[in-house]
Amino acid sequence: MHQEKIAEVIQEVKKVVVGQDKMVNRLLIGLFTNGHILLEGVPGLAKTLTVNTLAKVLHLDFNRIQFTPDLLPSDLIGTMIYNQQTSSFEVKKGPIFSNVILADEVNRSPAKVQSALLEAMQEKQVTIGETTFSLDRPFLVLATQNPVDQEGTYPLPEAQVDRFMMKVHIDYPTKADEMEVMRRMSNMQYSSEVRPILSKQDIFDIRNQINAVNIAEPLEHYIIELVFATRFPQQYGLRDEAKYIMFGVSPRASINLNLAAKAVAFMDGRDYVLPEDIKEIAEDVLNHRILLNYEAEADNVSTRSLVKTLLEKVPINKSVTLK
Repeated sequence: MHQEKIAEVIQEVKKVVVGQDKMVNRLLIGLFTNGHILLEGVPGLAKTLTVNTLAKVLHLDFNRIQFTPDLLPSDLIGTMIYNQQTSSFEVKKGPIFSNVILADEVNRSPAKVQSALLEAMQEKQVTIGETTFSLDRPFLVLATQNPVDQEGTYPLPEAQVDRFMMKVHIDYPTKADEMEVMRRMSNMQYSSEVRPILSKQDIFDIRNQINAVNIAEPLEHYIIELVFATRFPQQYGLRDEAKYIMFGVSPRASINLNLAAKAVAFMDGRDYVLPEDIKEIAEDVLNHRILLNYEAEADNVSTRSLVKTLLEKVPINKSVTLK
């Protein structure tokens, strides 16, 4: 059973990474549903280590790209180089030609580089010179950004952030987890070797099984209600929240809520979606798609708190008129 293999993957990652179960879960959901993940957290929370370890356990090609202000699009996708022996130009592919890409501190690179990455994410192909190359499947971009430093950074445009399936906030570990991290990493003989569990074919098989997970029509309506509540909050009795929302979420939100909920159900060993599956994943799917105004910033209101309010106030059994 693939669920058993997934459990093995999680246990293997835990040999190296301590206390980041949610991050590992969301990364697997992204992988199994062909969605890209944006990880946000302060330095030192094992974001890079987790992605690197997961790529090894999944037996996928992995490249880490450190984004810096002087990075060029050609450093990412590749370029044409002149071969003096043949007197012709040849294509030199960049690091994006891999299965798993870790875009480390993606907000440190200028807009041209971000656009090159996000175009590859969307189109699953790269054009170098006059030739278009398809990227290998599966192709997954896991980007990290540091919310602490603001100088020398280039925030991702809202329209481009929308291309990430989820934006996952990484919190500090608990005292017990940090104790374990300290003991492991202060041992200079500690080994972080892991064994591969899943193959590419396993991943494609899991995707087919997730695609077959059943989601009842009332729950499909519930997803639509959550999405429309971000666009027309006053119609849902969210008058206080309405003054903070500039733009609601895009249709990508409903698509990804559906996919992610199916993945949560599958990883729980079910072939049907429960309301709890949608609620579990809603914050990560919606939080980066809601655009707040300056009044929200002044009142210290976050998109995460707004999503929690939506989940509390939008009923599951409300009828939907589809127009």
